[in-house]
Amino acid sequence: MEIFREFTFESAHRLPNVPEGHKCARLHGHSYRLTVTVGGPIDDRLGWVMDFGDLKTAVEPLVRSLDHRALNEVEGLENPTSENLAIWIWDRLSPDIQGLRSVRVRETATSGCTYYGPI
Repeated sequence: MEIFREFTFESAHRLPNVPEGHKCARLHGHSYRLTVTVGGPIDDRLGWVMDFGDLKTAVEPLVRSLDHRALNEVEGLENPTSENLAIWIWDRLSPDIQGLRSVRVRETATSGCTYYGPI
């Protein structure tokens, strides 16, 4: 069984390694949508995989650290592609969230990525 919780944050970034003239080389912003998915057995007594409130408590400090920031200025996000951002988030959440299954980062309503952890 899997559960998920969605979070949003507003951040700016530019992609330093794209070809000259690429529009993403310029500083621009996104309304990011983050989905954190946790999986495991349903607790017989409680009837859930994890308390949604506990998931929120674990993720919100990380979201606050990204909200209204220039992502390129965040240590470890010098090249803040969606892929690198998803890995960065996973690396910070996985020690504290048992059963973390995926981190999905959406830059726009139609573009994003899902990271399932290191292979």
